[in-house]
Amino acid sequence: MTTPDHFLPNTLGRPGFSADREPVLRIAPGTGETIGFETTDAVYAELDEHHDLAQLQAPINPVTGPVWVEGAEPGDTLAVHIHDIALTTHGWSVSLPGSGALQHVMPEGVFARRCPIEDGVVHVTDRHAFPVRPMIGCIGVAPASGTNSTIMPATAEGGNMDVTEARPGSTVYLPVRVPGALLSIGDIHAIMAEGESSFVAIEAQGTAIVSVDLVRGGRPLRAPRIETADDWLFVGLGDPVQESVRLGYEDAFAFLVEDHGFTAEDAYAVLSAVGDSKLGGPTGSSTPDPLHPFAAVGAVTLHRVPKAVLTA
Repeated sequence: MTTPDHFLPNTLGRPGFSADREPVLRIAPGTGETIGFETTDAVYAELDEHHDLAQLQAPINPVTGPVWVEGAEPGDTLAVHIHDIALTTHGWSVSLPGSGALQHVMPEGVFARRCPIEDGVVHVTDRHAFPVRPMIGCIGVAPASGTNSTIMPATAEGGNMDVTEARPGSTVYLPVRVPGALLSIGDIHAIMAEGESSFVAIEAQGTAIVSVDLVRGGRPLRAPRIETADDWLFVGLGDPVQESVRLGYEDAFAFLVEDHGFTAEDAYAVLSAVGDSKLGGPTGSSTPDPLHPFAAVGAVTLHRVPKAVLTA
């Protein structure tokens, strides 16, 4: 693991994003200083030990932080550059009753399996091993008021989006709602299939190493977006899924027209030709019914603009 300039241990992890949290670190943007956010797998170890949700002591999806970004003000955009994600010795495959697309076909009760990680490979069964593809499941900033969940839903300020593109080499852009932004990170995955059918992927303790820049002013983001080496991806958050798709494509359209000078007709044709869309994570975009806390409402979607079309 690359040694970060600042290290935040997972003992600082707490559920929820809130402006009321006291920052654990203050950092100036644009310096290139790196921050290591350590996450925890304690809840999965407890599930493996007890196989009983009622006996859990550790919180689900705590996030480490928050970090105060000097000069960040509402209306700005925080750019979080993901440099590295270091994993420990194992991950977890877990089935929680009432969650995920496979809940009706899995046996009753809690399933938990410890998956060893060796030499960059995660062993998910006795016969199946896959190269790790580490990513950040939960990354976000504080909302203007109240507390955003670190389980579900995903929000305009980020949260538990569970998208594979939040990986080393990518930059996650988040809209700043409060002074200092208050960035927190948690829920590292060793590997996750698109859409996260199980709702928990192969969860793992690890350390995400990031640096931050600040984009001041400009057109405020209404949802997160992600930049990879080849693409821009726009997160759609809406209920039902068609609304999520509409919002994500509208943001991609505005990116081409307002930020890059495309005509409306050219942007329309380009998105029709190469603007792929897909489902994001399973956590939904609206607050779930309290009686069914793992049942998603609405959808997270992703909408791609290849960088190549910006230089054509």
